[in-house]
Amino acid sequence: MVKTALNSPAPGDHQVIELRRPGAAVSALARVQTANSAPASDGHDALSEALRAIRLTGSVFLNARLSGPFSIMIKPDQFKAATSLAHARQVSMFHLIVSGSCILETDDGVRNAVSAGDLLLLPQAAPHTFRDNDEHEAVDASNLVRQGAGQDLWTLDHGGGGEAVRMICGFIDSREFLHTPLFRSLPPLLIDRPCDDRVSARIISAAREIAQQTEAATPATGMMLARLMEILLVEVLRRYASQQLFPQGRLAALCDSVVGRTLQAIHRDPSRRWTVGDLAREAGTSRSVLSERFSAMVGQPPIEYLASYRIKIASERLRQTDDCLAAVAADSGYESEAAFHRAFKRIAGVAPGRWRDADRRGVRTRR
Repeated sequence: MVKTALNSPAPGDHQVIELRRPGAAVSALARVQTANSAPASDGHDALSEALRAIRLTGSVFLNARLSGPFSIMIKPDQFKAATSLAHARQVSMFHLIVSGSCILETDDGVRNAVSAGDLLLLPQAAPHTFRDNDEHEAVDASNLVRQGAGQDLWTLDHGGGGEAVRMICGFIDSREFLHTPLFRSLPPLLIDRPCDDRVSARIISAAREIAQQTEAATPATGMMLARLMEILLVEVLRRYASQQLFPQGRLAALCDSVVGRTLQAIHRDPSRRWTVGDLAREAGTSRSVLSERFSAMVGQPPIEYLASYRIKIASERLRQTDDCLAAVAADSGYESEAAFHRAFKRIAGVAPGRWRDADRRGVRTRR
């Protein structure tokens, strides 16, 4: 990976994680012919469980063809109201480099060489620039997009007619994901580079299908692309977690045998009246080991995490339904509405009734 800085940031100001397992590198997406040979995960791991508990929406929104010389800046909040991206609230952006190579420059001036087969995830979707050289001022990509064949699929064709680069841009939108420990543990940029391992095979398979569906633009394309984007997110996060680049991080916790089983039990049945002893039995360890290990990796004791997780689920139900507070409280594992009210206010910083009212006015009251 090549990194050069226009304005050299201080050490630690910028963090890029490049994901690649040992194996022969794959230079282009179209070269991989064995993507479906590896069996997919059965999905019954703690990471998949955690992500299933979060409401995710999003899809591919842009099919871009660039030719040198070019320099385009992508600012997610500047796109036209007609694009699906413009209506997303909390966005994480994906870019799939289908062919060619260029430079991705992040908002702090750090540059990374990217090429065909690379998958880029920007969890916070800060402004970023794709360029092929240093000589041209960046053009705002939102001014270049045009309506494509599909209702939610736009195109961008820009450049001077030189060496070509094709990329597909997508997004994941989840206000809930933004506030989860999973999201907060991610670096500003993840670059997944293809190689010969099974995770790469699944990622490449999904990415190749996205490329094909984007070109086809059939009536069912939007739904399929949305599902494929979710698959990409899960697989990239799974690889990031398996690398255990930060052993004390929240994603690493999901891969830990003890903490992962505990999280899976909580996510599977959050309304159950769990005790530390119950969770320890699920994890196959002692209460003291569980408490120490869980707190060290997750940053809070198991029962505190359970309370936070319950309130997250309850807040989503308050947002989506007109169910009375007593019903939400009971289904969330609280013996009384008063207990639910106290827990909600302690964790969310506002009473559940006020939370619901503020959400429906489009304004979230925060601590």
